[in-house]
Amino acid sequence: MTIRLLALYETPADPEGFDRHYHEVHIPLAHRLPGLRRYTVGGDGAAIRGGTPYYLVAELEWNTMDEVRAAFAPPEGRATAADAARLQELTPVRSMIFTGDDA
Repeated sequence: MTIRLLALYETPADPEGFDRHYHEVHIPLAHRLPGLRRYTVGGDGAAIRGGTPYYLVAELEWNTMDEVRAAFAPPEGRATAADAARLQELTPVRSMIFTGDDA
């Protein structure tokens, strides 16, 4: 079983500025999260059944929900969460945490 945090970002008004901040600031912060098992970022999405595709999709994985909680408690976790709020000022984002099983 895996705990996943999924962040779905809409197209920002300034894609270059968003990309620069995401890659130069946010990714390095997130890589310091304790217990983070995997961090995947994807773009160039295509909507399958209509609607607008997301600009960027990020998926972070931990082994347990306790590890997720612990990841955001220390200073590096709080800094990552604060930067996520900054990204939300640059473009709308939908986020969720869910439990995944390998099928």
